[in-house]
Amino acid sequence: MRIEGKEYRTIWFENNVVKIIDQTKLPHQFVIKELKTINDAINAIKVMEVRGAPLIGATAAYGLALAAQENNDSEFIKKSAEELTQSRPTAINLKWAVERMLKKLAGINSDQILSIALNEAKEICDEDEKFCEKIGINGLKIIEEIYNKKKDTVNILTHCNAGWLATINWGTATSPIYHAHKKGIPVHVWVDETRPRNQGANLTSYELNEEEIPNTIIADNTGGILMQRREVDMCIVGTDRTLSNGDVCNKIGTYLKALAAHDNNVPFYVALPSSTIDWDIKDAKDIPIEERNSEELSHIEGIDENNQIKKVLIYPNKSKVMNLAFDVTPAKYVTGLITERATIEASFDGLKKLFK
Repeated sequence: MRIEGKEYRTIWFENNVVKIIDQTKLPHQFVIKELKTINDAINAIKVMEVRGAPLIGATAAYGLALAAQENNDSEFIKKSAEELTQSRPTAINLKWAVERMLKKLAGINSDQILSIALNEAKEICDEDEKFCEKIGINGLKIIEEIYNKKKDTVNILTHCNAGWLATINWGTATSPIYHAHKKGIPVHVWVDETRPRNQGANLTSYELNEEEIPNTIIADNTGGILMQRREVDMCIVGTDRTLSNGDVCNKIGTYLKALAAHDNNVPFYVALPSSTIDWDIKDAKDIPIEERNSEELSHIEGIDENNQIKKVLIYPNKSKVMNLAFDVTPAKYVTGLITERATIEASFDGLKKLFK
């Protein structure tokens, strides 16, 4: 996808370093950052210079390649894998990518391990890009159906950033939107601001602007009244982990959007590549829900009159803060799962039929 007319992926390997778009600087600054060591990769995931389940997985894959470049001893790579897996607990793609890399590197001669690691990391990225493009093609059919009935702009509400910045390219929730736009279907996106990190405002609106797709930022609690007013035709969100029964773990606030959509008969879709399916955990209570630094809530960043990024305190000094990063939407509130293979019902039977 494009930034200032130039096409980018979110991560790539060049001149012996991994390059990423530093998402903590967006939308005010566009910075390409170099990751040179395994610790750089771990830190990029922890502080959310990269974020979004598929991109976290890809960064972990390249992180192990950097580990192999730094020290190709198997014990060092194993330790690096453990540290990567612990860097952010909720997104299943992280664990999935690390396990895939370790399996690929098992028993490999130390002279070959770096080239094999780099090839596998690139394959993970290429695969994710293809999957996200196919998600867009499958989701496009839903948008087309709404447009053919409505004969007017399709209003889509999304939450957080499940755009191309959260993946390698295309995005998950945004991919159908991009495909509809390219086909000439008029779309407008209601962009949840998505406190506390404002990933909707800072990232989703930013990338939609770059693709010249009409969008409007709204406070997180505005979606309900827009649905009551019939100003939302459908919701599409991403997911950090979807259980085999169809329950969806995604950015905090997703559950409330699903409840509002259910109450107002608005279709609520979740877009995901198969790498985001957790086949092991059976009960949503067992999903590790990340609780992040309280400063994400108590402070807010913005750009001042001197074009400098500043962080300011917005809460009383003595106030306590709880910052849960994710919630779980039960499958019964999900209209369908848009995957790279097809759009299916959010259920064990639906997933099993598609991904045996």
